[in-house]
Amino acid sequence: MSSHRQRLSPPEAKKVPFLMEIFGDKRLDNYHWLRDAGRDPDVQRYLELENKYAESIMSETNGYEFALFNELKARFKEDDISVPVRVGSHYYYQRRYLSKDYVQYCRRFIPNNEAPPSVYDIMPTGPDDPPEEVIIDEEVIKYKNSLENYRITAFKVSPNNKLVAFRENCGTVCVIDSETGAPAEKPIQGCLEFEWAGDEAFLYTRRNAIAEPQVWFHKLGEEQSKDTCLYRTREDLFDLTLEASESKKFLFVKSKTRVTGFVYYFDVSRPETLRFLPPWHLGIDMFVSHRGNQFFIRRSDGEFRSDVLTCPVDNTFETTVLIPHRERVRVEEVRLFADHIAVYELEEGLPKISTYCLPPVGEPLKTLQGGRTVDIFKSELCISRIHGIRDSQFSSSILRICFYTMRMPFSAYDYDMNTGISVLKKKETILGGFDESNYVTESKRAYASDGEEIPISIVYRKNRVKLDGSDPLGVMILAVGFSWDGDCGPSSYSNSIASRLTILDRGIIFAIAHVRGGDEKGKQWHENGKLLNKRNTFTDFIACADYLIKSNYCSEDNLCIEGGSAGGMLIGAVLNMRPELFKVAVADVPSVDVLTTILFYPRKRDLEVKAQNYPNILVRTAYQELWSILIDKLVPFYGPAKFVAKLRDMKTDDNLLLLKCRSDGGHRQMPGSVGRLRQQQQDAFKYTFILKALNMIHAPGSEQSRN
Repeated sequence: MSSHRQRLSPPEAKKVPFLMEIFGDKRLDNYHWLRDAGRDPDVQRYLELENKYAESIMSETNGYEFALFNELKARFKEDDISVPVRVGSHYYYQRRYLSKDYVQYCRRFIPNNEAPPSVYDIMPTGPDDPPEEVIIDEEVIKYKNSLENYRITAFKVSPNNKLVAFRENCGTVCVIDSETGAPAEKPIQGCLEFEWAGDEAFLYTRRNAIAEPQVWFHKLGEEQSKDTCLYRTREDLFDLTLEASESKKFLFVKSKTRVTGFVYYFDVSRPETLRFLPPWHLGIDMFVSHRGNQFFIRRSDGEFRSDVLTCPVDNTFETTVLIPHRERVRVEEVRLFADHIAVYELEEGLPKISTYCLPPVGEPLKTLQGGRTVDIFKSELCISRIHGIRDSQFSSSILRICFYTMRMPFSAYDYDMNTGISVLKKKETILGGFDESNYVTESKRAYASDGEEIPISIVYRKNRVKLDGSDPLGVMILAVGFSWDGDCGPSSYSNSIASRLTILDRGIIFAIAHVRGGDEKGKQWHENGKLLNKRNTFTDFIACADYLIKSNYCSEDNLCIEGGSAGGMLIGAVLNMRPELFKVAVADVPSVDVLTTILFYPRKRDLEVKAQNYPNILVRTAYQELWSILIDKLVPFYGPAKFVAKLRDMKTDDNLLLLKCRSDGGHRQMPGSVGRLRQQQQDAFKYTFILKALNMIHAPGSEQSRN
């Protein structure tokens, strides 16, 4: 028997099958012993053996993997900064050093900060300008406190610019003086999210010992034990989120499940209590903003409606619809300014940003008129994804827009809503002679068995592909790009084209199948790929694979697929349904043990591993500490581990099957997502695995030039 079919044997005492019954469905689980949250030394030894096995199988390509890593690393600048964001009298930004793999949080003083912002403003960096101030250096904190895998997960400046609060990945919120870096407060423990409530207080969320979500009010200078609990829910199925209004005068607390969200508002000037914000009913999700004496509410509901309305702060029941619901249109985001409102929408999956002038504060607002459409990314419209319309000053008329496409790197523009002038503020630098004109993007449509059109986004390099079926192709579904709540945001195009160039320049075509379950084509598109309609997600993906093969983008001998989280569940399902379609499959933290992980999946058998031939498979996951599981509740490591164990028992082929389990992260830190260097190391391993399975690894110097 091939070594790829041999299962690493558990201890004898752990071989007893576990009988579980869920919704009347009885099943024997031979791998239930792996569920022990990582405390059992037998489990840890088992995972170590899987890692060692993967390393041994890939050892013969270590040199190639190292060369790929150096190639990936060479595409990035050693020293780079994020897009500077103006907050009061300073520009704030993050500085990254490629070799250090940690972040510095910095700022620079604006000498003429009294002047109104302009799209032509540039952060002063000359020798005679104010120097850079390093507020926080993650690497310094890590070594000073002997911490491993230290990260800052939130960084927020107080409204008066004097203090900075930041949340560490252990759940601690620290407050420091922005000028000296000295602690201004004792650390607050166990925080999930936080927002400033004026200059001397903040709100934060946490879960108690039995995972019930709560909202607390903390006043600077007081012990955490004296904090006031403003809200709690007895239902651990609810999540709490915090968001500050653009005006900084209100905070909004949203308590939500996957189908319903209701909002409470907190007046910073009257920090006594939270107030409920109607209108609300079962099935509605709400996002709230504030300007003057009005709240602006973006809603979506279970009937697939998406609209924007407004109501007076002192009479929240008196609502006026500003943007009515339209079929196949989803309002993604609303950004308020003193004199404008910006609306980001998806219409049939295509992004659109419109800006409108608002009447002076205090005057009635019954409708939005005279909108201006932003056309920055018009030429790449069918394949663009907008990263956000945030990081803008409420008092200005400058809108910050960040986006990227299948062939264009991350770009940030400042857009003047009065004049329509846009100015590029930053474009990601990709070294090594990158020229986006060398790459072709296409938007195609496959047809599902019920006649539904499934969009496919495609990118490849000119003169490197034949389009005769012989080209290898990777079809990808990413975790955030295809998630449980339908979010199909910018991450569906990855966070940088730089990594993808490694495969594009080797003649591999890259495609994304926008299957039902995402929200590219509106709320209905998401609903038609969940719960009892979940099978549509799988069959849509197979329809896309069949289309790409029939259209000569690839063949069954060179089609590779990748997915993560809910997308990883898709990978598991299509491997069981049509394994002969694929040559290679990569699953990152795949949700392949859904019955015992989240307990609401309908009784379908698509996820059950069968005795049959499978393609080459790489499964990557991450060990979660107990505290991480309490705040995440998504895909524990044992799901992917059980999936691989059963595959080893059942598969009848000699293809590769590897499990890589990291010990320094959880679901939200998917393999390779912590630090740029580690990201590139993980990408190099993944690409080496794919190229090895495709028999595309050649001796050094024998590959075609990639420039």
